[in-house]
Amino acid sequence: MPRPDRTDQRRKELIPIIAKAFAELGYRRATTAKLAKRCQVRENILYRLWRDKKAMFVAAIDHVYQQSADTWQRILAEADDEAGPAERLLAYEAKHYGESGLHPIIFAGLSETNEPEIREAMEKMYSRFHGFVRQQIKEHRKQRGGSVEPDAALCAWAIVGLGNVANISRELGLLTGSGRKRLFAQVGSLLLGGQTA
Repeated sequence: MPRPDRTDQRRKELIPIIAKAFAELGYRRATTAKLAKRCQVRENILYRLWRDKKAMFVAAIDHVYQQSADTWQRILAEADDEAGPAERLLAYEAKHYGESGLHPIIFAGLSETNEPEIREAMEKMYSRFHGFVRQQIKEHRKQRGGSVEPDAALCAWAIVGLGNVANISRELGLLTGSGRKRLFAQVGSLLLGGQTA
């Protein structure tokens, strides 16, 4: 009897380790030997699961989105207050944004967009973030009777941009943790409600 194919399961087990390694080392410095060592497997095991280092990095980019999406779904399912779903997500991000430590993968990915597969993975990741945030803004405004201006799609890009600014400020020490929290809470709330200056 043939052994069951555990490829997908092994990928799921190893991708958090690989993603953390890329976040700490960057794309260029993370050799497959270093990735294998951190995973406590031989390099050939990684090559059975992914065709090359670039494919591992693309999987790590997807992991960044998936980890956020899983967290957001958990936050939405645990609702026990009067805040709407979008407000709960914004409050969570204001307090916890960047705690996973995976944001350097995004920076590394942006520096490798000359590689078509990495560029496509980055576009997909940002589009997925944008789509999720846009939907939350639209539902929030519908429930709360908020303004339809500025456009929810533009506000969603601005909120995604807040994430990038928060990451940059964390890396460079430009904003304290409380400053990043206020950035999300105050500016995010304005964008969420559609209030204009």
